Amino acid sequence: MPSLLGLDNGLTVTKAVIFDVSGRVLSVARARVPQSQPRPHHVERDMAGLWRATAGAIAEALAQSGRPASDIAAVAATAHGDGLYLLDADRRPLGPGILSLDSRAAGVVAGWQGLAGEALGLTGQVPHASAPAALLAWVKAQEPDRYARIAHVLSCKDWLRFCLTGQIATDRTEASTSFTEVRTQAYAPQALRLYGLEAVEGALPPILNPAEIAGRITPEAAALTGLVAGTPVATGLHDVTASALGIGGHAEGVVAIVAGTYSINEVVSATPRVDPRWFCRAAIEPGKWNAMAISPASAANYDWFLETLCAGDLAAQGAGIHQALAVEIDAALARPSSVLFHPYLYGSPHGPAASAGFMGLRGWHNRGDLLRAVLEGIVFNHRVHIDALREGFPVREARLTGGVSRNPAFAQIFADVLNMPVTTSRTEEAAAWGAALCAGAAVGLYPSVFADPRDLTALDATFTPDPARAAAYDARFRLHGRIAEALAPLWPEIEALDG
Repeated sequence: MPSLLGLDNGLTVTKAVIFDVSGRVLSVARARVPQSQPRPHHVERDMAGLWRATAGAIAEALAQSGRPASDIAAVAATAHGDGLYLLDADRRPLGPGILSLDSRAAGVVAGWQGLAGEALGLTGQVPHASAPAALLAWVKAQEPDRYARIAHVLSCKDWLRFCLTGQIATDRTEASTSFTEVRTQAYAPQALRLYGLEAVEGALPPILNPAEIAGRITPEAAALTGLVAGTPVATGLHDVTASALGIGGHAEGVVAIVAGTYSINEVVSATPRVDPRWFCRAAIEPGKWNAMAISPASAANYDWFLETLCAGDLAAQGAGIHQALAVEIDAALARPSSVLFHPYLYGSPHGPAASAGFMGLRGWHNRGDLLRAVLEGIVFNHRVHIDALREGFPVREARLTGGVSRNPAFAQIFADVLNMPVTTSRTEEAAAWGAALCAGAAVGLYPSVFADPRDLTALDATFTPDPARAAAYDARFRLHGRIAEALAPLWPEIEALDG
């Protein structure tokens, strides 16, 4: 009985998920991958350590599945986008991998403001601090010896696939993060010239289709993972796109929402439409584009609240804390509250100086009121991005994924704040399943990556907005925005207090 292996590497955890051909999860293994922050704004991890952790997760998932490794028909990986993973001429890691939470290149981006319009028209996006272009420019300026030794410029998932197969490649969803021409979706040498990065043109990997066989498991990788040498490995894709694919949301007219570390909001289009409020990147199919409006300001704020302000309960209750807190949140939602929260702990749509904060807090408010404000603030931030996308694209529905979306109260807040139906999916491991669909299509188990064998209607739950709550949330959202506008000139002064 054939099965598929989907790998999903996030910012802290790498996962190996084995699915049967119907999409049912057979086993899941996770391994934490430590981050290092050697200096402020630097967020890195050891590339060899990432591969070891992933190889261990694969071996564990195989053991848990109870099936022989020969059942694995194909493998594909997805992982966090942007960031930078470099190899030298011997195909060895050239320093640590740089994660998409890294902001060391903020100064580089600030110096590129005069290039923003040209970059937007050429590549479909305004440069940002974690973009490969900005990070490469930082390496060129600050670590010229390292820059001179660059032989291969990879993303995270491309590094993992290289470890599995020994082959260098990428896919169009990943290639379009910095160096492709938005309309042709091919590499644009003029983009490299724009950023002063002509020297790395030969280091960019060839672009393959996400559902194309990009290599096969090597004997060395087989020995570490337990996979069978020669097993096909598909190219895979960026995790944002993989998550949307995994919940049936990578389609025109649908805004796919991922409430995770990042606030991710994306719409597929048959024409490239550029705007500084979103990235216009390549979609899975050639000649389709993915408009992505994002900021690092989503459910990581909820995780921070739990880990920082509920540490004792978290240690005592573990995963059960979510159910206990849901009761407090429901009670808070049933009463009026003046508490508002700006979810800018790790970034914002308002620039790097914006910071998080509670407003309207009084002595009679309790933990439930604060959590309600955190969840509402997260959704308000998603609405900032989704309102921009709704101006540019005809959106008929929203599909939501992310761990906290399993809370029905949170999904209902999305429906009320957006004033549109929001569908959640009980899809297990959506990003890994998106990768597995690429693997299955690459070896002919599915006619295309969009031929999802599951009955999505049986997995879905749709939340409909309540008109009265939607009107109240609209007023609350607009106040939330006005407060952000009022704080904008003060945020740099507040940031300066931290040295």
